[in-house]
Amino acid sequence: MTDTDQLTTRTERRRLDDLVATPHAHVFDGEPRTVRLELAAGESVPAHRHSERTIVCHVLEGTLEMGLGDEEYVLEAGEILRFDGRQEIAPEARTDATALLVLAPRDD
Repeated sequence: MTDTDQLTTRTERRRLDDLVATPHAHVFDGEPRTVRLELAAGESVPAHRHSERTIVCHVLEGTLEMGLGDEEYVLEAGEILRFDGRQEIAPEARTDATALLVLAPRDD
């Protein structure tokens, strides 16, 4: 197998619209973990941590309030937030919202 063949076998393509599991739909298997989060207005995910991860959240539609530890960030469609998964994470949708989250292994 050539280097080019190895690269080709790692290429995956998905349509977010085809992912129907809610509130979390895993986009790809393996690392980094990639998840589509879909919440109805007023819906939330209980506070939790991903201690071994650095997380990038890209809001695709709607408005998402992201509680991170003692702080809150209001994210509109098109905004991206990167944060340390060791802190408590508590997303809540202010409107119907869809976000793409990438949970990468920490490198420290």
